[in-house]
Amino acid sequence: MSPGGPASLDDGDGKGALRAALSGLTTRGRSFLAAGVAAAVCAYVLGQADLLRVGLLLAALPLVCVVVLVRTRYRVTGTRRLSPSRVSSGTEARVHLRMENVSRLPTGLLMLQDRVPYVLGPRPRFVLDRVEAGGRREVSYRVRSDLRGRYPLGPLQLRLSDPFGMCELTRSFSAYDTLVVIPRTEPLPPVRLAGEASGYGEGRQRSLALAGDDDVIPRGYRHGDDLRRVHWRSTARYGELMVRREEQPQRARCTVLLDTRRIAYQGSGPDSAFEWAVSGAASTLVHMLERGFTVRLLTDDGNAVPGEGEGGFAGSTQESADSAGLMMDTLAVVDHSEGGGLSRAYDVLRGGNEGLLIAFFGDLDEEQAAVAARMRQRSGGAVAFVLDSTAWGLDDVPSAGADAAFERRLRLLRESGWTAVAVAPGTGLARYWQQAAGHPGGTTRSAAVGGTTGGTTGFSGGWS
Repeated sequence: MSPGGPASLDDGDGKGALRAALSGLTTRGRSFLAAGVAAAVCAYVLGQADLLRVGLLLAALPLVCVVVLVRTRYRVTGTRRLSPSRVSSGTEARVHLRMENVSRLPTGLLMLQDRVPYVLGPRPRFVLDRVEAGGRREVSYRVRSDLRGRYPLGPLQLRLSDPFGMCELTRSFSAYDTLVVIPRTEPLPPVRLAGEASGYGEGRQRSLALAGDDDVIPRGYRHGDDLRRVHWRSTARYGELMVRREEQPQRARCTVLLDTRRIAYQGSGPDSAFEWAVSGAASTLVHMLERGFTVRLLTDDGNAVPGEGEGGFAGSTQESADSAGLMMDTLAVVDHSEGGGLSRAYDVLRGGNEGLLIAFFGDLDEEQAAVAARMRQRSGGAVAFVLDSTAWGLDDVPSAGADAAFERRLRLLRESGWTAVAVAPGTGLARYWQQAAGHPGGTTRSAAVGGTTGGTTGFSGGWS
């Protein structure tokens, strides 16, 4: 909940408030004032006393309303709450507004308006009737965006009007909130990719532990311990049953590489190749975290998220929820990079011990395909989803030369050990995920194109 703070409707000194109120005359108020002045002038010219009184009445009514509003001593507070504050693209979020009258006088008619970007929909407007002293009113509205990003909500504007509609005063709260629209994620089948070691139990690296990572010596026997773990030498030494330490597997690691180079993608919009790659990276992050992997997001410019922690990876424990949310927030605002190569990402991966590497590549020329091929040497397993820029481009009929070049680069990746899958428009990641698991040598373009997309679901915002 974001407090808007008290908004006083009697802000400013007397002259400044009077000038602001006069500038707030509505069309009706200005019309009454103009008609009154015109009637007074005509009465003076024609010598009609009755017409003069009518003109003075017409001119005085909006001025009296202005004075009444200026002398009003209303004070109200406003709060805003997003539910949830992080949603996937195409999913609705609800914004709850609460107004409270903290003055001793009841308010008049209040008009409430919240500022929202046009991509989230029209600006919501509400009319609040008389709010008693100490009373509160709650309203809500929905926002939805098909484009990922960070969108500011607010500041909240409150407009006070007199009963005759002659004058309006507007006050703005200072606080605002941010709605984070993350990429749409897709549930992936629980298949095992080529070269993958599961999160627990089959990792190649193991650490010594008994009840925890800090147990490095035999401990006393506890109820329920397996008798086969009794360490007899320590038992004879200490005179009580001692249990030996055992090996406990470390979490398997996974690096998700997202190619953001501008020259690697064609088109724009929610259905573009780049948005498919971003959504695929988000789906992979969620899927691997759910399977117990420690995960890291890496882009072509060498930026890794999260940047801290053990090896820069985020696990699936509760303490790592912030890091997982940080990765999704990064994908919410990730944009094209102006770099032309993958060398920076390769430098990050040169340290080795990366575990499973899952990459989403755009268009690769011969040089960048060779750099991507060398990345495979630093990982335990590697899966590449390569987006065919020709198929995703604006040309309806791709050329034979472009097809041959694309197939040649896929072959280079596969010969270096990648499980390379060609990605064409119109198919969800779940189908390609199954192909990557069932065909370690890769799939052909015809096999990649001839599928139907499975249903997609929005990512549940558990990392708020």
